[in-house]
Amino acid sequence: MAKKLSVRYVCSNCGAIYSAWAGRCTECGEWNTLEEEAVTTATTMPGGALFPGHLLSTQTVDASTAKDQARLVSGIAEADSVFGGGIVAGSMNLLAGEPGIGKSTLLLQLASAVARDATVLYVSGEESAHQIGLRAARLSIAKNHLELATSTSTDDIVATILKGAYRLVVVDSIQTITTSAVPAAPGTVSQITNSTIAIMQAAKQTGTAVVLVGHVTKEGNIAGPKVLEHVVDVVLQLDGDRYGGFKVLRAVKNRFGSTSEAGIFEMVGDGLKQVENPSASLLAERQASDGSVVLATIEGSRPLLVEVQALVNKTSYGYPKRAASGIDFNRLNLLVAMLERRTKLELADKDIYLNIVGGLKITEPAADLAVCMAIGSAAKGMQLKDNAAVFGEVGLSGEIRHVPFAEKRIAEAKKMGFDIVIGPVPRTGKKPTSLSGVSDVRNALNQFLKKD
Repeated sequence: MAKKLSVRYVCSNCGAIYSAWAGRCTECGEWNTLEEEAVTTATTMPGGALFPGHLLSTQTVDASTAKDQARLVSGIAEADSVFGGGIVAGSMNLLAGEPGIGKSTLLLQLASAVARDATVLYVSGEESAHQIGLRAARLSIAKNHLELATSTSTDDIVATILKGAYRLVVVDSIQTITTSAVPAAPGTVSQITNSTIAIMQAAKQTGTAVVLVGHVTKEGNIAGPKVLEHVVDVVLQLDGDRYGGFKVLRAVKNRFGSTSEAGIFEMVGDGLKQVENPSASLLAERQASDGSVVLATIEGSRPLLVEVQALVNKTSYGYPKRAASGIDFNRLNLLVAMLERRTKLELADKDIYLNIVGGLKITEPAADLAVCMAIGSAAKGMQLKDNAAVFGEVGLSGEIRHVPFAEKRIAEAKKMGFDIVIGPVPRTGKKPTSLSGVSDVRNALNQFLKKD
């Protein structure tokens, strides 16, 4: 088949394709992200046939499910639940996270756990076998069916997978491997795309489960083209503070299970340890004071109590400073503007600092009321009533809106010894005895803040 070589330019941030190079991508607005990529364009086949294909081999749905293989269960409950009950045979899984967050540590532990009952291959393109061995010694990895290899060649990895000798293959990382079919540097759009597709085809053909490690950009997005996330079956994100605190494993995409699950880990001397009671760990060192509020949040489908701390101080400059750790900065500014407009709090000349204890990142709107109560408490020097947990979304008019899983939040607060839970008034059904319903943020501040 005759082929004609051509060149195109692909944005490494969003995957947009251009016929000519430009300094700025018009799709995502990023500068200097267009990378040259060689492509081949098919021409007409001899005899006039453009697509010399063959008839597809088909089968019924019943026949395809009859030979379905059991999932690979590691025994690490927090990870297995995020995968949807275990790793599916022949699936492509992508794990991404910040540098130093613990991706390689988690995958080495996971691979070792699976290797108790199946043969597993760990391929590293970033570290030598000696370095991996040192980590394995630190993690007290037991002798099992786990094998190590170091390679940056996609072709070699594909050939190894096609042997069919392994149930699980871990590739660390997709940004470091290259295929000889593409004349481009590692980490480029064309290399990531072609390497992923080649590994995926080998995995589907042999029924081998593959876990890829992915890097992230400085904004926290998965590095490489968006097609990488579309091609794989499962996309996992490992978040948290890399210097301490909890690490949260979330499923961003999962074709074989729910994306509402979350696994919570803590980094200790011998690796990542599952946290059985994260609420108790997060509140163990809490000191009740002004600006401290306990939020009843949801991580995946699990209720979790976490401390929200606020510090409000008169600014020394003409422009007040706002800072947030663990919560969206724009959301903080929105809630501060709402408080100043809908309550008697004067915050225009105040510096406001907000912190979510434990290094967690809270994204759900149910944290709004806890943030407002913490800011109001710090601004007035008044504490929240003893043994109270808080949840609820706050609108721009100051109204407190309903959020899902209210019963789970209340049950978790009662289990941890809190007498009352401050939240939105139930719309229907019987009101729980421990719930103190509030309809707007001004009434909540007036009713539940007390002087020291």
